[in-house]
Amino acid sequence: MKSLEPRRLPALSAAALVLLALAGCADPEAAASGTGESAAPAENGIVYNLAPEQDRVRAEKVADLAAQVPADIAEDGKLTVGVSPFAVPLSVYATDDKTVIGNETDIAQLVADKLGLELDLQATSWENWPLKTQSGDFEAVFSNVGINGDRVQLFDFAPYRAAFMAFEAREDSDLAVNGSADISGKKVAVGSGTNQEKILLAWNKELEDAGKAPAELQYYGNDADTILALSSGRLDLNLSPYPSATYRENTRDDLKIVGKVNAGWPSETLVAATTLRDNGLAEPLAAAINSAIEDGSYGEVLERWGLADEAIPESTVVNAANFGK
Repeated sequence: MKSLEPRRLPALSAAALVLLALAGCADPEAAASGTGESAAPAENGIVYNLAPEQDRVRAEKVADLAAQVPADIAEDGKLTVGVSPFAVPLSVYATDDKTVIGNETDIAQLVADKLGLELDLQATSWENWPLKTQSGDFEAVFSNVGINGDRVQLFDFAPYRAAFMAFEAREDSDLAVNGSADISGKKVAVGSGTNQEKILLAWNKELEDAGKAPAELQYYGNDADTILALSSGRLDLNLSPYPSATYRENTRDDLKIVGKVNAGWPSETLVAATTLRDNGLAEPLAAAINSAIEDGSYGEVLERWGLADEAIPESTVVNAANFGK
């Protein structure tokens, strides 16, 4: 498998890892919430169905895959999945304000179907998924979780999507972001503790080392305030998860994407189903994802939510033993 990071990080205490696990990935709460419309038209021809009636893409049970699920997980017949419903098109509450919908839930549904398990979705705030997975409340997490050197000390991963960040600007902006030089002196929105912040801080160091003005980072607690500031001209740029930026670009006429960067910059990372380290579930999760890739249902789900360009050709388990190799 292609190396996801240039080197393995040193061992850390369990307490430190729980905190660091939150860094190095996009916080779904920093992305767009529901629009209040049941069907949001998009410029690319996709209609985002935000109603509780989803008519999800489904799959049949594959006996050989179901047999791989650890007995203690398969015992109740359910796959308990943690998800943070705060980001269209990843995961969000539908227009009834209670049904969780989105790409992440649809992928989780395919995996549960393939493994012959009932999908039991459990909504949680972003900062709680690591502890809830460690405690056993969640058997897996499908919530835009990126793989990094800290997380592999506690969790195993079954990748299901590429991981990118997007720079957003107003539609009338002439900015184009290809590297740190392009954000020099600009006001850029970012969420605290996110991978976006990690990237921007590293880029600011590059600028300062080169004797150039760093970007002025603006911290916002929620996406509504961020987008309002961007659209009103109080910000030059916003760095956010690519899927959410794509959704906004497709459904609004005042914002556009002006740059794209891998979420694992300066190396690469992937978004993955996350499960407790060494509990034996990552392998059947990856096998189920691969089965969905092969039969086309995986592609249908990504196409449905406008994420076809983040498809991966294969899911290979990533854990502490093979990370970075």
